[in-house]
Amino acid sequence: MKKLLTILTIFTLFSCQTEKDKVDLIVTNATVYTVNGNFEKAEAFAVKDGKFLAVGNTDDIQNQYESDNIIDANGQTITPGFIDAHCHFLGLGFNQQAVDLVGTKSFDEVVQRVSEFQYKNKQDYIIGRGWDQNDWEVKEFPNKEKLDELFPDTPIALTRVDGHAIIANQAALDLGNVTTESRIDGGEVVIENGKLTGVLVDNAEMLVMQHWPEPSRDDVVSALMAAQEICFDLGLTTVDDAGLSQESIEIIDSLQQYGDLKMRVYAMVSASEKHLDYFLDKGIIKTDRLNVRSFKFYADGALGSRGAMMRKPYSDKPNHYGLLVTDLETLNKSAERIANSNYQMNTHAIGDSANHAVLETYNKVLEGKEDRRWRVEHAQIVSPEDFDLYENVMPSIQPTHATSDMYWAEDRVGAERIKGAYAFKDLLEAYGKVALGTDFPVEQVSPFLTFYAAVARQDLEQYPEGGYQMENALSREETLKGMTIWAAYSNFEENEKGSIEVGKFADFIMLDKDIMTVEASKIPNIKVVKTVVGGEVQK
Repeated sequence: MKKLLTILTIFTLFSCQTEKDKVDLIVTNATVYTVNGNFEKAEAFAVKDGKFLAVGNTDDIQNQYESDNIIDANGQTITPGFIDAHCHFLGLGFNQQAVDLVGTKSFDEVVQRVSEFQYKNKQDYIIGRGWDQNDWEVKEFPNKEKLDELFPDTPIALTRVDGHAIIANQAALDLGNVTTESRIDGGEVVIENGKLTGVLVDNAEMLVMQHWPEPSRDDVVSALMAAQEICFDLGLTTVDDAGLSQESIEIIDSLQQYGDLKMRVYAMVSASEKHLDYFLDKGIIKTDRLNVRSFKFYADGALGSRGAMMRKPYSDKPNHYGLLVTDLETLNKSAERIANSNYQMNTHAIGDSANHAVLETYNKVLEGKEDRRWRVEHAQIVSPEDFDLYENVMPSIQPTHATSDMYWAEDRVGAERIKGAYAFKDLLEAYGKVALGTDFPVEQVSPFLTFYAAVARQDLEQYPEGGYQMENALSREETLKGMTIWAAYSNFEENEKGSIEVGKFADFIMLDKDIMTVEASKIPNIKVVKTVVGGEVQK
């Protein structure tokens, strides 16, 4: 009998061991913020076929599952992979091939960086990005004279940090036959003392850039792969690229299908008659890594270049209202077409006039249509009476714009209008959710700066003391949701990503500090230990 019991015991133990399910990955001993409906925490999870199979405590996961790939987190923090709800992913990649002008403190420094770049690279055409006259001692638009002197035969186009103005030398202006008589709707050719300065604002940029050489396929591929490396390093697993051509989208799809591009991309198609015709006829394009179901429009320009469309003149430039980049007739007709499809409309609107126009258009064409999730990108300056119009329109906002612009924004709009600027909490209360992003490369790529700006509303020197307009700060829970599940919702993807839940893609990141409890001033310095997409470690 004893011998029989021993055999039965061994058989039972062996059976229990073999009953464990084999999975691709197990993570244990973690501080997991699941961002599920109850914002619950967990300790461990199992992954199979690229998706979360089980989420719970370490003992339960270890007792039920086994794997050749086990990560012991040793108490480190895990969150869903970050989703940047508004960025320029391909643009970031192209920036790696251009002159970096971010942080320049004068136009002389801009010229110096261009000279150093050309000495090393010997380009036939020179592009750069990142200058901001608001960071210079003389806070005025530059003049092309120095560029003309140093580069009389090489076309140069240097884009302002927000992408809404360029400084071009004469060789570049000559490509488009730009003169003091040149005019374009939704743009400005800046002239001083009867002469071209070389500065082209908003649509006027195209007078030159439409004649610029198109990047080759190899250029696009190199840009995408460079951008992916930067983004994975910072914990981004999905990017919403706010404005892509059909050709760029097809290259992204091809790279993803071949397995080279692992990043998930929510592609907003750059609005044009050609693109509307093509994609509305084709319908939504959806794979595990690519989602094409929205169009990106521009209502106005940017505040920094005084292109944002205001209801009253700029406080620091009388009689100037900004620019309407897309005329209202085009905006309305396009909205009506898109409203009769399954596509989403995402419109850049910064000034209070632009926000008002877009909100009125959206609410008119969407009347009686449920769950369309049309987005206003930036929603930067909103009139008090217009917040109610956001009840059925989703705000897509970039917190670091507040901490970048706070030094000069009130000069632009005055003490009264600034109360409705960067009003994250007011927008959250109006709609119930906000999608958070960076707008990189306008701002830095780091989502930790996004988190910090939303919660602390301070710069990296912890200025201003107590935070900037703190009545519109977001809580840490709201911010994490805005960077994960709410961003996924804004993309119609909340059932497949944005939280650590059974059945969703196993997109998650491991951090060296607990983003939900660490001292606020330390948030910008959080490091990503691992970035995992579909159960595969990318970093």
